[in-house]
Amino acid sequence: MNRLFRVANVLGKMILVFGFAMLVPLFWSVWMNDGAQTVFGKSVLITVGGGLILWLSTFGYKRELQTKDGFLLVVLVWSVLPAFAMIPLILLLPDLSVSKAYFEAVSGLTATGGTVLSGLDALPTSVNLWRGEIVWLGGMGLIVLAVAILPLLGVGGRQLLNAEIPGPMKENKLTPRIAETAKGLWAIYTSLTLGCMIAYRWAGMDWFDAVMHAFTTMGLGGFSSHDASFAYWDSPLIETVAMVFMLLAGINFAAHFLVWRAKSLTPYRYDSEAFSYLSIVLLSCFGAALYLWSSNIYPDMVTALRYAAFNVISVATTTGYSNTDYSVWPILIPLWMLLLSGIATSSGSTGGGIKMVRARILYKLVYREMISIMHPQAVTPLKISRNVVSNRIILSVLVFLFVYVASYVIMVLALTFSGLDFIIAFSAAAACLNNLGPGLGSIGPASNYASLTDLQISICSFAMLLGRLEFFTLLVILTPAFWKK
Repeated sequence: MNRLFRVANVLGKMILVFGFAMLVPLFWSVWMNDGAQTVFGKSVLITVGGGLILWLSTFGYKRELQTKDGFLLVVLVWSVLPAFAMIPLILLLPDLSVSKAYFEAVSGLTATGGTVLSGLDALPTSVNLWRGEIVWLGGMGLIVLAVAILPLLGVGGRQLLNAEIPGPMKENKLTPRIAETAKGLWAIYTSLTLGCMIAYRWAGMDWFDAVMHAFTTMGLGGFSSHDASFAYWDSPLIETVAMVFMLLAGINFAAHFLVWRAKSLTPYRYDSEAFSYLSIVLLSCFGAALYLWSSNIYPDMVTALRYAAFNVISVATTTGYSNTDYSVWPILIPLWMLLLSGIATSSGSTGGGIKMVRARILYKLVYREMISIMHPQAVTPLKISRNVVSNRIILSVLVFLFVYVASYVIMVLALTFSGLDFIIAFSAAAACLNNLGPGLGSIGPASNYASLTDLQISICSFAMLLGRLEFFTLLVILTPAFWKK
């Protein structure tokens, strides 16, 4: 019980800080007079008040967090904060069910980008700004943000960062102090977001859309302020800006940090994971374009490359933007894109899926086993970037893959049992577990998740949380051993 109170004390402070984040859309609404001032005013009061009450009521339990506390806090942050993030939607759209509003908030904070809302162009701009802001906050990770402001929260950061950041990043100490690492990552993230915003404005977006889409591009979340997504502009220049920054956001931010600190591009040269990621994604773009052109979907290779490159990069980086309805393409390409969403992005990026480093380890493990069959006495160490991968890491990757596949199968079966068509259930499970957003069919890029029932929406919300927390962080607190002293 003391553990719950310790965690609740920190959670209260994080809810309080999260409430202050709502001041951004509130001030925007007041400035633009878009009709949502009261909505955000009430939301700020509820969120700040709720956080303040929770913090003060557990003040006597303020302690340094232990490892188990860190896992519990991470799970609570990602499951509780969406309940506050959805308040503006509930107040503004009374016909929206709680489960769908919660889905929208989870989709934003987990940087998934699937939506249940239509008529986005007619929404108050402050609401779309809030949707973009929560994607941006969730992209790098709210826990990393919390670690960056440790003096305010007064808790140990190592336990939180280990519970939040994907496996390969845990071994990569960029600075001696964990708080400095978090601050450095957020500085890079913020700088790239500003660069993306300026590039969008230069390419032809107005300032509001440039800010909104810079948030969701760097967060790899895919929320847009227009129902048509990037087809709204029909601009190859804007699409090129999006592709460049989506690719950058799919690279390990530790690499960006090292490049900034060294004032040299050399760290990119030694990032073999980024090389594999970029090679596979760019080759897939050309392969898809060639297939679409040869299938007479587009009249020339240039047009085919434009649409193939944008949508392949968007899906592979788990962003979820679209400039056409790719679900009507020959089924081979959308299926390949779904596969890329599971393996393409780097660890330590804002993307989802199992990450490229794990995929490379699995590939090299298969290759090593084939060599062992041919040469039983040979000693063949498994190496990534000239570093030998320990058996402990190999085992953890295999276990992760098993849990990923098992979770995927269970989600597909659950969604099919709930009444969804198999293809839609198949793509929904992939889109939510990989934090991609749009799937195929009725939840494809030309539509959204609004047609799903509350049960199906709840399953998808759980899948997004499971994928964002990389399975084990969420599953570990469900084991009896976790709650034993």
